[in-house]
Amino acid sequence: FSPVTMPSYDRAITVFSPDGHLFQVEYAMEAVKKGATAVAVRGTDSVILAIERKAASKLQDTRTVKKICKLDDNIFLAFAGLTADARVLVNKSRIEAQSHRLNFDDPISVDNLTRYIAHTQQRYTQSGGMRPFGVSTLIGGFDDDGVPKLFHTDPTGVFSAWKANATGRNSNTVREYLEKHYEAGDMTKDGATKLAVRALLEVVESGSKNIEVLIITKDSQEFLEEESLSTLVTAIEKEKEEEEAKRKAKGTGSTNV
Repeated sequence: FSPVTMPSYDRAITVFSPDGHLFQVEYAMEAVKKGATAVAVRGTDSVILAIERKAASKLQDTRTVKKICKLDDNIFLAFAGLTADARVLVNKSRIEAQSHRLNFDDPISVDNLTRYIAHTQQRYTQSGGMRPFGVSTLIGGFDDDGVPKLFHTDPTGVFSAWKANATGRNSNTVREYLEKHYEAGDMTKDGATKLAVRALLEVVESGSKNIEVLIITKDSQEFLEEESLSTLVTAIEKEKEEEEAKRKAKGTGSTNV
């Protein structure tokens, strides 16, 4: 290959590399890995969305920086990746939800809206003159049947249902923690909230100040207040200290034997 033609599949979104890669899509997934961490946990009666909130300037109004967005009355989205890309995707999703309500006089289901988001992301990987969305999403909510739903989409346009998942920076570490501690049969709203926060604290060092949590139930959606979140983080950190002390004591005991 000449220096001019060799990187053509690297620059073009619709050209596969010789070994079957679409590099622009993979670069979009790398952008997601550099984004702030987002965690979602599906409980028996709720869906919890928790995000890492990056430190803001003293002069910045933090209310204008949102990583958890409302798509419809019953559906919310948390994302990792490029905020501007997420804004475009969120606006498209809101229009789709409103169109569905207007045409069918019924709210759109979590599954259908997730399919629309995934389809939109995939379409931007297949057409010239576009680039992939550098965003991965966690979509949670309720349908009329009252069953909590949780989905994940990525820049390739793939979507899947989850009990708990994470995306963004250090998402593999968080996902491993969720796999070890998720208890399917006993995941109440409080239990799911605690699991989501504790999983996020695996990669967030500055405590409750840089964490935002949304609790979604069938009849309500509310962000966890700063005071309640601080109390929860303090309790989790205390539990961690007690577990570490027990581990050390156990290790000392086995050494003495």
